[in-house]
Amino acid sequence: MIAKYVELISGELNISSRGTEAVIALLADGATVPFISRYRKEATGSLDEVQVTGIRDRLEQLVEMDKRRETILKTIDEQGKLTPELKANIQAAMTMTALEDIYLPYKPKRRTRATIAKEKGLEPLAKMIFEQGDFNVHLEAGKYINAEKEVANTDEALGGARDIIAEWISEDAPAREKIRELYRKEGMFHTKVLKDKEEEGAKFKDYFEWNEPVKSAPSHRVLAMRRGAAEKILSFKIDVPEEPAISILNGMFLKAANEASLQVTLAIEDCFKRLLSLSIETEIRLETKEKADDEAIRVFAENLRELLLTPPMGQKTTLALDPGFRTGCKLVVLDEQGKLLFNDTVYPHTSQHKAVEDGEKIRKLCDHFGVKAVAIGNGTAGRETEKYIRSLGLSGDISVVMVNESGASIYSASEAAREEFPDHDLTVRGAVSIGRRLMDPLAELVKIDPKSIGVGQYQHDVDQKKLKASLDDVVISCVNSVGVELNTASKQLLTYVSGVGPSLAAKILEHRNTSGKFSEREELMNVSGLGAKAYEQCAGFLRIQGGINPLDASAVHPESYGIVHQMAIDLSCSVTDLMKDSKLRESIDLKKYVTDKVGMPTLTDIKAELSKPGRDPRREFKTFNFKEGINEVTDLEVGMKLPGIVTNVTNFGAFVDIGVHQDGLVHISQISDSFVSNPAEVLKVQQQVEVTVTEIDIPRKRISLSMRKDADKTETKGKITNTAGDKNSHRGTPKNRKSSGNRRGGNDRPRENKKGGQGTFGESLGLQLKF
Repeated sequence: MIAKYVELISGELNISSRGTEAVIALLADGATVPFISRYRKEATGSLDEVQVTGIRDRLEQLVEMDKRRETILKTIDEQGKLTPELKANIQAAMTMTALEDIYLPYKPKRRTRATIAKEKGLEPLAKMIFEQGDFNVHLEAGKYINAEKEVANTDEALGGARDIIAEWISEDAPAREKIRELYRKEGMFHTKVLKDKEEEGAKFKDYFEWNEPVKSAPSHRVLAMRRGAAEKILSFKIDVPEEPAISILNGMFLKAANEASLQVTLAIEDCFKRLLSLSIETEIRLETKEKADDEAIRVFAENLRELLLTPPMGQKTTLALDPGFRTGCKLVVLDEQGKLLFNDTVYPHTSQHKAVEDGEKIRKLCDHFGVKAVAIGNGTAGRETEKYIRSLGLSGDISVVMVNESGASIYSASEAAREEFPDHDLTVRGAVSIGRRLMDPLAELVKIDPKSIGVGQYQHDVDQKKLKASLDDVVISCVNSVGVELNTASKQLLTYVSGVGPSLAAKILEHRNTSGKFSEREELMNVSGLGAKAYEQCAGFLRIQGGINPLDASAVHPESYGIVHQMAIDLSCSVTDLMKDSKLRESIDLKKYVTDKVGMPTLTDIKAELSKPGRDPRREFKTFNFKEGINEVTDLEVGMKLPGIVTNVTNFGAFVDIGVHQDGLVHISQISDSFVSNPAEVLKVQQQVEVTVTEIDIPRKRISLSMRKDADKTETKGKITNTAGDKNSHRGTPKNRKSSGNRRGGNDRPRENKKGGQGTFGESLGLQLKF
């Protein structure tokens, strides 16, 4: 069985059989994706995380399909209908769809028109007609008239026979596949607003009368149409022209031109209209939904990766503020490790007197604690608070940084926050989270459900199990690629380390609290429940700075320590010398250390790690400032060039924070002067960009932005809407229209709902943005 999987997967993924087989064996032995891709390169042929994950996922699909295959074989066998030929066909099926097509005629089903006709004894007549021999159909049908079986005349007999034939055709695997393919190539999505739902469903107005080919509809529009139907605003259907569909079936099942074939023709028409069209439409609905889900999840995962790998400011004493107007700004001071030292509330926006008084308090706190950075949440009152802090004349050594606070409120109310700060309320916890996000975004964001971070679209509509698995993979990948400091990591961060998980993470924390800091990696073996296998999987990803063994601060796995020590012995130096002296490292002859188990890939990694032990792979932190004086949408003018930070990348463009409490959209057509097919190829979450304001719609809180060099010369220049309902309030958003193709624009322009508020277009259609 494994051999079958190996050949199939290696062929599909274009990966060597040897590498595929090694990955499958390692996975079966309990190895994780990060461990396999980082520390088992010799076995796999240096397959990366993406390839290893691809093998794992395809293996899971094949195992599930084989479980289904066995169930089908058992069910048909119990019916006494499992012939050698049928069994061979089932064994040969390579997709779940093909498997289900074969099984369909044998699948237990509810009572249908065909089963009723069979109960009336009409199956022999149906078989005779379906063979399309040259005989008197009505004369033959007359033999089946039977009052007891409720067959009153020849018309009823023929009708029942046609019902049976129609079901045979609808359950024919080749026929289903050909009609399925027709739907894929020629199918059209049709949506229409339901009666009297125009006002209630205004957010779906672009789909009030919408047609779009199945083969080219982008994922976000598929999900939007389905959302409209789910909310009972839209009718939603997929269809194909009847004529080519029936022509396909005629070509497959008509054998002659006689009375019998005329009955088969009628059965074919009935089959398509009553059975096949409905059945295949349902399949295509599910198929397109699955594809749309996969694309939305892919976009979400890419954005999450970029957000988690946001450059950290590093270990600096930080003053963090969660801004507010009337309720004040919650203030906390954190030490270099993120430990809470002080908390208070200041009210700089309530009166001039309080602004002066609190300003003096903040200056004293900065001096007393040696603050090196001020982190300010970018929500309500964020820009005003930033302006206030900058006006205090703090030391030039103190960086003032706006921090994306999406999901901070989720964390502050979580079990993790209550466990960490049982004596502090939500506001303190939220401010702490803002400060820690600046110091180390990854370490803080892993405490929050990824769906609450604000970088996805339609996440509540997609397959939740698949979404969670994909996002978990991203978090695990990011955590292990960066590495985790064993003596300061939170339980949540440790949970994502290869081979650890929630239970062992809690035990590691318990051991650290009772026995003190770890001085070397080997001490992990003293943790209750952490055995040799878990140690093998996690040790290389856990760091100990300033420990007994300098290699414990690196990504060199303990299983390779002997190699490094031998290198040092051969060069008559210490391991520390080897890590400090580049000339010593350059003199290492790696070929001397190749063995049956350790090859050049691992040795090359070891040498590279010795030159940068424990170095953070994330980009260098850069301070970012919004443009002064631009704090609200009303401060904007068309043609303004502004600095911004990308907050979300979708298939139709990117949202950019320009510091006015409302993200603007750079449509895909405005990202570059050259053609862009995928915004993610050009823009990443947290990327710093310069944009030009091209359009402002104040009532609907829409801001259109451009990154094109000629943005100030585009036709949209001058569009500012100050009154609701302006017919030109949003050029580029499609009006109620029919579309024969995939037009750029479409429903590509959801509005954002920031900081709560009622359901605006973007939030209502599932675009997760800011909180």
